[in-house]
Amino acid sequence: MEEKSKDPLHGKRLDAILEELVEYYQGFERLGEQINIKCFTDKPSISSSLKFLRKTPWARTKVESLYLFVLRQKKRDEAKKNR
Repeated sequence: MEEKSKDPLHGKRLDAILEELVEYYQGFERLGEQINIKCFTDKPSISSSLKFLRKTPWARTKVESLYLFVLRQKKRDEAKKNR
């Protein structure tokens, strides 16, 4: 029996992470306020952002960190709603 990874990024594709963040922040404008990088603030698109993030480790790390923060925030919001 295989053990399930506890890492929330395990098996998660970068495009799925990015799409989830864009949806959570209701567009690139607000996402760009959270992470001020040009691929989010100047003519943003999923495609151009993925190209940049795949070749820029520091930016990808910021996106992954924000994604983990959003997952924790969603969990907190869900817990508050279920009280």
